[in-house]
Amino acid sequence: MLLADDFFLEDSARPWETVGMGVRRKVLTYDPQLMLVRVEFAAGSIGAPHHHVHTQMTHVVSGVFEATVGGRMQVLRAGDTFYAPSEVVHGVVCVAAGELLDAFSPMREDFV
Repeated sequence: MLLADDFFLEDSARPWETVGMGVRRKVLTYDPQLMLVRVEFAAGSIGAPHHHVHTQMTHVVSGVFEATVGGRMQVLRAGDTFYAPSEVVHGVVCVAAGELLDAFSPMREDFV
């Protein structure tokens, strides 16, 4: 858990976790209300459609992704974002290798 005096966190101090074929994530920081997570995808890898109670906002750092939220698909590139409200099915297919930055509210206890 993030301590009250841990305002700065170095990327190298956080471990990567493989979460699927061609997909790995790194929890960057969190408190009970908010969590920030990096997710790297190899080309062709899939973030399978799923839903959760958490609100999710995702920023495309690099690469190209087919993102589907609530049955609507859109191709997203670096700088684009998507919003997945609580319990709405969402997922991605990585077209060109890249990285996403996910924010969750509240934090994902299943990630720690």
